[in-house]
Amino acid sequence: MKKLLSVFALSLMLPLAACAETESKSKFELGKHYEVIAEQPTAKPEVKEFFSFYCGGCNAFEPIAQSIAKKLPEGTEFKKVHVDFIRAATPEMQNALSRAYLIAKSQGKGNQIATAIFNQIHVSRVPFSNENDIRSLMLINDIDGETYDKAMKSFSVRGAANQMKKEQDELSNRRILTGVPMLVVNGKYKIKNEALDARNYEQEMQQLIDYLLQKDA
Repeated sequence: MKKLLSVFALSLMLPLAACAETESKSKFELGKHYEVIAEQPTAKPEVKEFFSFYCGGCNAFEPIAQSIAKKLPEGTEFKKVHVDFIRAATPEMQNALSRAYLIAKSQGKGNQIATAIFNQIHVSRVPFSNENDIRSLMLINDIDGETYDKAMKSFSVRGAANQMKKEQDELSNRRILTGVPMLVVNGKYKIKNEALDARNYEQEMQQLIDYLLQKDA
């Protein structure tokens, strides 16, 4: 009798579990919460943020971006692509900031330098007049001056900054990148920020990212 009751109870629980799973999967809708921008996903799981240090929205989003990066599944990389189309500075100055960030990231100080740059522009409101201003900020944040100078001119750092520009131009030309911050998951899914609940923004963003990462797993 007990065995029969156990089987009966299990049979009741299975449909409930299926309903819960369906509800979870249907929380986010194609066209409302995300768009498909590529046929194939990237070879490795990733979340990519297109941003600008001169963007006020990106400045506000930075703590969330850093929090999300720490909570991603093992093996999933969080990448930042700095754009150069913000009118607050010349493309050359924005390219210099891209290279400075890449150098900091290579030394394990990407978040530290990103926060410092955002703070100088949006909190202290001290604009970068030239590349020496950027260099001074890097040195204050314990980036070795000689190492920095060599890296700023290196083929690898310039190549990585050029790759950022290439990705920016490609998505801009396709009218996918129309503003920042913009997140792309696995190179295939563009997140539509405006559809997320502002009262529970970070948690819902994390859930959406996890959902999209699993779609091609």
